[in-house]
Amino acid sequence: MSGWRLTLRHAPALRVDARALQPATLAAMSRTDVERLALPHGREVVALAEWFAVQPLPDGDGAVLELDGDLRRFDRIGWALADGTLHVRGSVGDHAGSGMAGGRLAIAGDAGDLAACAMRGGWCEIGGSVGDLAASALPGDMDGMRGGTLVVRGNAGVRLGDRMRRGTVVVFGDVGDFAASRMVAGTIALGGRCGAHPGWGLRRGSVVFAGPAPALPPTYVPIHSDARVFWQLLARDLARFGGPFAPLPARRVQCHAGDLAVQGHGELLLPHP
Repeated sequence: MSGWRLTLRHAPALRVDARALQPATLAAMSRTDVERLALPHGREVVALAEWFAVQPLPDGDGAVLELDGDLRRFDRIGWALADGTLHVRGSVGDHAGSGMAGGRLAIAGDAGDLAACAMRGGWCEIGGSVGDLAASALPGDMDGMRGGTLVVRGNAGVRLGDRMRRGTVVVFGDVGDFAASRMVAGTIALGGRCGAHPGWGLRRGSVVFAGPAPALPPTYVPIHSDARVFWQLLARDLARFGGPFAPLPARRVQCHAGDLAVQGHGELLLPHP
């Protein structure tokens, strides 16, 4: 299949709902139809060609969509992405990758709040930082991220992985307060510093602190059972991301169980030499 490169001419005056920019959908459209694609802009709809120059990509395997420019006023990029590859050379707005079920979303810059919320599958990689509530639940939903992989090369805001149920989240930089709050299952790995109250209300799941050890809540207790086999499996899986996670298989780990305030069976994992 073929694809398109959309280059931003100028930033919109208001925020734009960009959920219609789906690689597989646009790959099946003619250039004229792509240029006429309606995008909600405030209370109006505006043709895509109003903001973007449209160029075809060489034929290749699968559907590909490339977006170039500062897209911080464009929300819901990669919303419910199920197939194809979406590359963004720049920063984006809120809800990037929310509801993803498959495919690949790669953003070179930063993403706003609620990135990868309710994600069910696929691969979402942010080259910069993300805002608050990444990999968490959509407003009104009970479940957060339910599958797939979110990789953040920069920092993350507060409530990372709130109500997360499945999947893997890897953050190379620092994260804010209440990371992994109310987490039900899954894996979160942190390479930098962590804010206050990590694992608040954690029921199940694993949080790995590859960077500096945080101040642990009093509702967590150390576990002294032999976890070497489990740790090696998890550490080797995380080591493939590189950076602060590459040395994990060579380190030992101390496990703390909780959150006992909610009878949780989760674990905060602190690697050490």
